[in-house]
Amino acid sequence: MNFLLEIAARDFDLTDANKADIDKYAEKLDTAYDRIIRCRVVVEALRHREHRGLLYNVKIVVTIPGTELVIKRKPNEDFHMAVKDSFNAMRRKLEDFVAQRRGKVKHHEEVPLARISNLFTEEGYGFITSSDGREIYFHRNSVLNHDFTRLEKGMEVRFVEEEGDKGPQASSVTVTGG
Repeated sequence: MNFLLEIAARDFDLTDANKADIDKYAEKLDTAYDRIIRCRVVVEALRHREHRGLLYNVKIVVTIPGTELVIKRKPNEDFHMAVKDSFNAMRRKLEDFVAQRRGKVKHHEEVPLARISNLFTEEGYGFITSSDGREIYFHRNSVLNHDFTRLEKGMEVRFVEEEGDKGPQASSVTVTGG
């Protein structure tokens, strides 16, 4: 295991056998993804009126470069099953993460060009007309480099489009040199 494993318990004491169980499953995570930085496991014992014993609630947080993956399953009366189910779910989540990363081919799409067609400086927004003739809303906060006050009708801009509440909008607008 090439990562830091942190184990914590709430409202009960972990036995050595419990810790060994967690350690055994944590080691297997390396086979799903070999760049794990840290794995934090928190096991909480819940007392419930309908159950005579305890319910074990397991939360696993795995830190990998750039993000954290979290699993929290339904509580289980059986400690071993609660741990096993949670680690199996985390392994699947790691495998899905790896598959998604491998499937993502970075390709640089050309950022579309447009012209500012309407500008409402006092109100803090405007519209650009894309090269395919669509009118797209933008807000002053989407203009990069705080250039909103320098904008003029007819200026050429590059933009990133997203779907807003009322239709297409530009999430970022950059003035081009042309």
